[in-house]
Amino acid sequence: MTRDELTHRATQQLAQPSAGPAAALRGRLAALCALVVLSAPSVLGVHAALGATAAPSAPAVVLSPLNGTPDADPSSQISFLGAPASHLRDIVVTGSRSGAHAGRLLYYSTHTGGSFLPAHPFTPGETVTVSASLVGYASTVQLGTKFTVSSPYTLPDPKPQPPIAATSTNVMRFHSRGDLVPPAVSVTTAAADSALGDIFVSPDAGAGQSGPEILAPSGALVWFDPLPSPMTAFDLDVQSYRGAPVLTWWQGDIIGGHGQGEDVIESSRYTPVATVHAGNGLWADLHDFVVTAQGTAWITAFAPQHANLSSVGGAADGLIDDSVVQEIDIRTGLVMFQWDALGHVPLADTFRHISPSPQDMLDYFHVNSVDPLPDGDLLISSRNTWAAYLVSEATGGVLWTLGGKQSSFTAGPGAKFAWQHDVEELPDGTITVFDNEAAPAVSTQSRILDIAIDTTARTATLVREVTYPGKPILAASQGDIQPLANGDLFVGWGQAGEVSEFSAAGALTFDMHFVAPANSYRAYRYAWNAQPVTVPAIAAVASGASMTVYASWNGATGVASWRVLTGASATRLATVGTFASQGFETSMAVKSAPYVEVQALAANGSPLSSSHVVKA
Repeated sequence: MTRDELTHRATQQLAQPSAGPAAALRGRLAALCALVVLSAPSVLGVHAALGATAAPSAPAVVLSPLNGTPDADPSSQISFLGAPASHLRDIVVTGSRSGAHAGRLLYYSTHTGGSFLPAHPFTPGETVTVSASLVGYASTVQLGTKFTVSSPYTLPDPKPQPPIAATSTNVMRFHSRGDLVPPAVSVTTAAADSALGDIFVSPDAGAGQSGPEILAPSGALVWFDPLPSPMTAFDLDVQSYRGAPVLTWWQGDIIGGHGQGEDVIESSRYTPVATVHAGNGLWADLHDFVVTAQGTAWITAFAPQHANLSSVGGAADGLIDDSVVQEIDIRTGLVMFQWDALGHVPLADTFRHISPSPQDMLDYFHVNSVDPLPDGDLLISSRNTWAAYLVSEATGGVLWTLGGKQSSFTAGPGAKFAWQHDVEELPDGTITVFDNEAAPAVSTQSRILDIAIDTTARTATLVREVTYPGKPILAASQGDIQPLANGDLFVGWGQAGEVSEFSAAGALTFDMHFVAPANSYRAYRYAWNAQPVTVPAIAAVASGASMTVYASWNGATGVASWRVLTGASATRLATVGTFASQGFETSMAVKSAPYVEVQALAANGSPLSSSHVVKA
């Protein structure tokens, strides 16, 4: 594409009507930045290209750590989000103890800002003042933020748990892939509509291996990626990155009820695309990972630190685990925005027991979901305050609170919840909640809630409640809700180890459970088509004149049948039979031969891939 064509495309983008304040701002800023680069060495060149005679008004720029943040990590970068970083001037960063900080300004790949990376960390306990100028607009804008630096605490490594013995009933085993030992599942209600797709889970805490896993509606394995112990995976999902469908999940270690790890993006061929790490000295947490159309990721993190908890009955030299939400530029790894619960939600709002012991960690908030809304605001769920918060990305302020001790709404019958997970907003504005009601238990069963909120009347009204039929399920932790295209609800019951689907009328249309104590943090259902870059696996066992050939292809979805080829040498093979696929692994009886190979065939009989040639 020529320079003139690129300039024309960027100009057209600027003329597009806005779909929402946040999305429009980012799209137009990207186009504006492209015009700056392509059309002129100055902002005035952009105005000439657009036929304008006056400089535009300056956009709003959000600085992180947000003003008033009480516990920024010593290694924090200073994030400027909202205008191209090329418009920033005179950045001054000064610590009240550490003095002036030199550093470098790195640009976001989204062209919507940049991060100033100090050359040296800040000093715990000090106050940091940041100032900068935003130029190139109708008037120069002065930017600034002021925050306090935390005193981080390193969580001790957890004690290793003894493995659960694998048996013929609690794990799956395969001849062709003896290295795969996922926990077993049992489907108790067959899927009413198999066309709705496969089941995406991340089994944990049971016998066998942990890792991201895809299952057919029958419960048969489709794909499994085992992780080395004690690592585990949470929140396997299908999202879109740079216009392509991708698998995403978190992997790492679990310490103190949350994760210390990284977020992973893989292609539909199960190849690495990107790894997303938390910034500002923190680890990516297991609770949420949302990829945006702009190429950014919303993640959760925890910030353990020393703190004075005497105001709520804790120790003056206590320990607290603050909850953090970050937006990460996937391509550069820079932190674009950060929200810390301690800066916006009082400690007294927690429902956790507050110990006077200085050795006990207070997890007062416990973020477990973040839903970036089309208008740029964030819907954040806090398990331990029993509340969801609508947060302004422009200021970090809480716009309203649903539930908890200081709800902005009067709750109607059945609309209160406790220890909840996975709070999201539906397109019609209804709020969905996986209401755990434990632990500790405050009711006898977990529920799926749809709550309509009226921001004028300040009321919260229960629209729908779904519970497990026949027996109460009380999920002590975890869980999620996924609305499906046909109107059904797909539900992961978290620690209870159950996965269910319900019709719009509340009827159970699918049910599956892991063999206890295995469970999955969340569960989703998607139509999935994939062909791995690997080749099929094969094992052959000869017994006299007969031979059993086992074939599998981890992650492949289009295998309709298998062709078996045998021969006296590895280079002289002939077809001896074609067999219908039996699921993840197919066993086939043929005459014995020294060498054997299998080919995976599509429904039309065309070959998809061949295994290596092996000796029987």
